[in-house]
Amino acid sequence: MRSLCFQDLQCSLSHSSWFPRNDPFLKKKNLRTRTLLSCSFSSQMAISSSSNSTERCSFSGVAPLEAFLFDIDGTLCDSDPLHHLAFREMLLEIGFNGGVPIDEEFFVKNIAGKHNPDICRAIFPDWDMEKGLKFMDDKEAMFRRLATEQLKPIDGLHKLCKWIKDRGFKRAAVTNAPRANAELMISLLGLSDFFEVVIIGGECERAKPFPDPYLKGLEALKASSNHSIVFEDSASGIKAGVAAGMPVVGITTRNPEHILNEAGAAFLIKDYNDPKLWSALEELDSN
Repeated sequence: MRSLCFQDLQCSLSHSSWFPRNDPFLKKKNLRTRTLLSCSFSSQMAISSSSNSTERCSFSGVAPLEAFLFDIDGTLCDSDPLHHLAFREMLLEIGFNGGVPIDEEFFVKNIAGKHNPDICRAIFPDWDMEKGLKFMDDKEAMFRRLATEQLKPIDGLHKLCKWIKDRGFKRAAVTNAPRANAELMISLLGLSDFFEVVIIGGECERAKPFPDPYLKGLEALKASSNHSIVFEDSASGIKAGVAAGMPVVGITTRNPEHILNEAGAAFLIKDYNDPKLWSALEELDSN
């Protein structure tokens, strides 16, 4: 699927098939968001990938910029392998799937980017919620032990954070992770002083893929969705950001590119060193 980026030119509504129009969470916001997004493609461009695209991307469609909002897991840090390991080991202990370890496909489909109660319903449909959430609490404790020793930032993260902070943009972390996980990861990454607010999906009326966490983040920052940008790595998070009325840059940390595109990502980057991202940021500086 061809990826999208946003400029100050209006998108043709004929491009609407690139957005998940049938998603009930996005119907109200997609029309306005589409008007913020457009691309300039090389005449030689065919199907694009995050690392080999000749597209030109721009943030000018949301200028003047006010705020950047980041997911945490998979967006600030490559934490999914640690979550996968924790789930795999704990599910093996209870004989889940006949004792066969869960693979990455199962993890992406049923776990990545989702809120813990939703994960419980997906993988333990016959369990009562109290039992499922107790399992999740134990799994999160195991994840925190692993993260303390192994968590690493996405390449280029601190360079981008410095660029944002130096220019005085507002910034928030918005996550479906439990608060204990979120605060630990932010601390381990050295970003405790960077984020002005940390929004937890489980502390909102509805978690991602609903827009509530991002709307709460905008409210806390006193920022407009018309002038804010989201970074996300999962379909659930991208849907939430788009439903909140913001363009979302997809990070191809682990999840397949076509899934991120189908969720409504404006464009995709490999990491925060991606030339497409810095070309767009440098354009902002030149205006």
